[in-house]
Amino acid sequence: MYSLLLALIYLAFISLGLPDALLGSAWPFMYPLLNVPVSYAGVLSMIIAGGTIISSLNTSRVISRFGTGLVTAVSVLMTAAALLGFSASGAFWMLCLWAVPYGLGAGAVDAALNNFVALHYASKHMSRLHCFWGVGVSIGPYIMSYSLTIRNSWERGYAIVGILQITLTVILLLSLPLWKKQAQLKREGQTGTLKHLKIHEALRIKGVKQVLAAFFGYCALETTTGLWAGSYLVLQRGIAVEAAAGWASLFYLGITLGRFLNGFIADRLGNRNMIRIGLTIITMGLFAVILPMQTGFVPLAGLVLIGLGCAPIYPCIIHETPRNFGAENSQAIIGIQMASAYVGSTFMPPIFGLLANYVTIALYPVYLSLFLVLMFIMTEKLNRLVISKESRL
Repeated sequence: MYSLLLALIYLAFISLGLPDALLGSAWPFMYPLLNVPVSYAGVLSMIIAGGTIISSLNTSRVISRFGTGLVTAVSVLMTAAALLGFSASGAFWMLCLWAVPYGLGAGAVDAALNNFVALHYASKHMSRLHCFWGVGVSIGPYIMSYSLTIRNSWERGYAIVGILQITLTVILLLSLPLWKKQAQLKREGQTGTLKHLKIHEALRIKGVKQVLAAFFGYCALETTTGLWAGSYLVLQRGIAVEAAAGWASLFYLGITLGRFLNGFIADRLGNRNMIRIGLTIITMGLFAVILPMQTGFVPLAGLVLIGLGCAPIYPCIIHETPRNFGAENSQAIIGIQMASAYVGSTFMPPIFGLLANYVTIALYPVYLSLFLVLMFIMTEKLNRLVISKESRL
């Protein structure tokens, strides 16, 4: 049962990643057909992000009533319906409507599965879980590419992924007894019960503000790095467009590969040390990007290092949540962490775009360094608070 349910969760995270890159892959083909400006992709992204933030903040309340398995199944069904809705949309306003259930479903799945794995499985499985999300993100563009190349249809790409999500929904519904059994086994060894915390109640818990700031900083750094890497390499470092595009994509490959490798060492080294190692590797990568070297290889290698450094931070922070704040509080706090993450990933990359446009794109590594410093300070403050609390027990 343990292994079967874990395999199902891995499959669910591949499914969670599948739609994430579809819009970016299809938009150059979509926006002329929809007769809207290219910038309108940002409108859809903001609507989806708003939905994920709202659902993340309310996940603990819903799960405490219906359970993780059912919430996950219904949330995947919502994303499936939204993707099929995208495939049948002939106007931009219709995409905006379907973006609402898409965001609501994606945020609930993310928060629910992350907390379930944090409570029931070892740290290595959390790293591999997010590695499988990277697999899904990598597969999505290939599905869309097939649809555009062979079928000359962006709608077909969304339909294929939507059908895959429907299939997963059926599997999840059939597996509901497994989720309930695993949760029951876990409760038998615990004295606390799941709590739903309001935001102001969670913020009163020592360390929560620090972990939210660290999560915000991480997602701001990761998404800004990925979005603006190619532009920085071309405009500031004079690297050819083709080479810059290829190496910028290796940033994400570094994250995916790093999370796979972390699965073999995370339990041995511990979450806190894995986070410190990741931050150190990011520092090395940023240093390489900043160096005024004539050869283009150094900043390119720096991007790969940043990806490898990012790999352990997100899953290890999440997996440490029950230990830091108690299993009974973990679902509520992870939901708030997800919301903080989405705020960072939604708003910080566009802000750098304004800086690049009105000041200079040379600020790219400096901007990233600000979030790195924020993560260093906040994670170490959190560690001191938790260690102090544990020493008093």
